[in-house]
Amino acid sequence: MEKIFVAKRVAGKLFATEAAVDAAFVEATELMGEMLNARKDVGVSMVFADDAQVKLMEALKALSEARTAMVAVHGQLDEAKLRLGIRHLMLGEDKPPHLAAKSERTVAKAV
Repeated sequence: MEKIFVAKRVAGKLFATEAAVDAAFVEATELMGEMLNARKDVGVSMVFADDAQVKLMEALKALSEARTAMVAVHGQLDEAKLRLGIRHLMLGEDKPPHLAAKSERTVAKAV
């Protein structure tokens, strides 16, 4: 199989994983907001369910570390792509729409 097709397959999974980590981070932060609002809405003190908030903060920290690790994975895969001799810009169908549009604008400026 051609290297470019293998690289595109890996890139697709990379983008999906990055999006999943970001989505989990968003959901967890929204959960924190809901928990804080719920405490106020039912009129209980700050100590109520504090242990749950502490655990959620630990989860947020882990998600943040996972996001940082995925950024590092992305960078290392970019380097690996070059070592394999793949210089083709992977635009379009494999990238999430917001990233593909940004890449196309960057390429257009360079041309």
